[in-house]
Amino acid sequence: MSRRRVYSPDTKAIMERYFSALDAVLQNNLVKNITTYCDEHKVDRRHLYAQRKDPDRGFFEVGWLVPLINNYGVSSSWLLTGKGVMFAQ
Repeated sequence: MSRRRVYSPDTKAIMERYFSALDAVLQNNLVKNITTYCDEHKVDRRHLYAQRKDPDRGFFEVGWLVPLINNYGVSSSWLLTGKGVMFAQ
């Protein structure tokens, strides 16, 4: 069980963008569903759901960003800073 964390506002903003990008990937049918996404990219689905439900849970990992960037064309700059467009050109 993960302890609660006090994430910085920047980290919370990155988490919000991560979940927005994940939703966009799902809506654009780039992956079948969250279960498939988690299985393919070795993200613990229970941790992902818990983190989304409670942003102060200590499950969020920077490594979760990598599949969105490498496999689905999400802009790394956008994920980290919020500047530019969600999907890389």
